[in-house]
Amino acid sequence: MKILVTGGAGYVGVPLVSALLDAGHQVTIVDNFMFGFESVLHLVSRPNLKMIKNDVRNEDLSYLDDSDVVFHLAAISGYPECEANPNSAQRINLDASIRISDHLSKDQLLVFASTTSIYGASGSVSDEETEVAPVSLYGMTKLQAERVIMQRENSISLRWATVFGVAPRMRSGLMVNDFVQKAIHEGTLVLYSGDSKRTFMHVNDSVAGYLFALEHVDQMRGGVFNMGSEELNYSKRDIAENIHRYESFEIVDSSMCDKDVRHFYVSYAKAKALGFECQYSLDDGIVELIKLYRFFNPHSFIKAI
Repeated sequence: MKILVTGGAGYVGVPLVSALLDAGHQVTIVDNFMFGFESVLHLVSRPNLKMIKNDVRNEDLSYLDDSDVVFHLAAISGYPECEANPNSAQRINLDASIRISDHLSKDQLLVFASTTSIYGASGSVSDEETEVAPVSLYGMTKLQAERVIMQRENSISLRWATVFGVAPRMRSGLMVNDFVQKAIHEGTLVLYSGDSKRTFMHVNDSVAGYLFALEHVDQMRGGVFNMGSEELNYSKRDIAENIHRYESFEIVDSSMCDKDVRHFYVSYAKAKALGFECQYSLDDGIVELIKLYRFFNPHSFIKAI
């Protein structure tokens, strides 16, 4: 199968591309490589891989035409990144997503990377039928794009839990990753709104989720699915205390509220009924992250963009 991955040089994109190649697919990466090419160097020799340096904001979308499936991962991801780059968030997360959706033929499957962040600060159990109320620009742009994309029949939208774990193109700002690196390099972790909860999942389980969608197209086509595990629903305090079991550091509670006010519980029953389950625990991720950050300080490798 011919599969194109936008954002294929990203945190989830690289291991997804690797897994698709291992499964025997012909894979095309489309990415602007703003963080460099290092994350994909180990894939360059793969004969079924094609790489295109392009930006999804560009008008020419002809690179999409030869694909059977498009995994659309390219995005400004996360609350702080979108708040710092609101124009780019709008143009990439929403405008480009709509243009890609409109460009594809009815026979091309589009799998969209959405987010559970669209549930906002409900504080209650949210499933795919719950009225959504995003509280961040990231959640808003993803929701608006999802609504347009799901108007075409040959689409699947996957609402992901917050991802953690080690991957070739690390994102050290993701909550679990961030907490571990701060515990190691700063020796102190300040908790803002420490009791707020959301669901997490390992990056490898995210990759498995995309492959699952590819293998269950007939059951999932035209649907929206929360992807994660109810067993991985944690508060910030829970995460800090789990890390503290492996690493000695100080946990400081702040009376100040976090600007990122997400607080929700998510039901993953719909995807689970089809057979999808996460295989990695929070502790699995913490252990590998500690191993990484003991020799890697992300703040020592900052590059100009």
